[in-house]
Amino acid sequence: MAIYLTKESKVLVQGMTGGEGMKHTRRMLAAGTDVVGGVNPRKAGRSVDFDDRAVPVFGSVQEGIEATGADVSVVFVPPAFARAAVMEAADAGVALAVVITEGIPVHDSVAFTAYAGDRGTRIIGPNCPGLITPGQANAGIIPADITKPGRIGLVSKSGTLTYQLMYELREIGFSTCVGIGGDPVVGTTHIDCLAAFEDDPDTELVVLIGEIGGDAEERAAAYVRDHVTKPVVGYIAGFTAPEGRTMGHAGAIVSGSSGTARAKKEALEAAGVQVGGTPTETARLVLDRLGTRRDVTHS
Repeated sequence: MAIYLTKESKVLVQGMTGGEGMKHTRRMLAAGTDVVGGVNPRKAGRSVDFDDRAVPVFGSVQEGIEATGADVSVVFVPPAFARAAVMEAADAGVALAVVITEGIPVHDSVAFTAYAGDRGTRIIGPNCPGLITPGQANAGIIPADITKPGRIGLVSKSGTLTYQLMYELREIGFSTCVGIGGDPVVGTTHIDCLAAFEDDPDTELVVLIGEIGGDAEERAAAYVRDHVTKPVVGYIAGFTAPEGRTMGHAGAIVSGSSGTARAKKEALEAAGVQVGGTPTETARLVLDRLGTRRDVTHS
């Protein structure tokens, strides 16, 4: 099994005819994703050739759903149009909207996540790499060739660290990897993914990657303590970040004693989560918990 995305998922790409949309649609198709259409009102009725497959372009998400039965949308539209694009997907009844776009104003993210939630649409992102269920489907920009199907679930704020842990643990493989994004407001949280992985029979262990800023990891720690029976291994990025400076993601900022990497590490460890000091050490902790003694390749 998997969480949120399977081989049965039918994917629309909002912004498919743009440069990034074209590039990553081709990669999603190569990974086996059932991309059933793109959305661009100005190019409706055309199709785009991707190697041996022609993908139709629809004038709206609703039109695409009616024609194909799509239940997932991947959003590559520019920041100024992201709010409208996500709301359109929610109005059309998409079950999952994966918002890759970065640089979306926070007030827009607040508006569309609330709007989508009221309509039963799950948001992954914004400003995220998306999610992948190896061997089944890939919705977003995560490289599909760095891992294989397996028994680890992964939830991460960081795209780069998602890729690194996927690569370091590639011989064991993953059930699903979810990049939730590092903006101050995201649609799907660590806790949402922890709950889904807990219920997934094919996930044996969960890797949780966090970073400085906010209290999402502390809340996740409390959830693990009270609700998760599977082993969880964590990594927190940003131990050397100076106070008051945003590091990488818009949400990665430490203010006073709040949101520090040390506080997050301590909260997770108090909940029984082993926390690695580096990504490679984190991978080794995973191997230890799974009873695998083979060393991990450094990246």
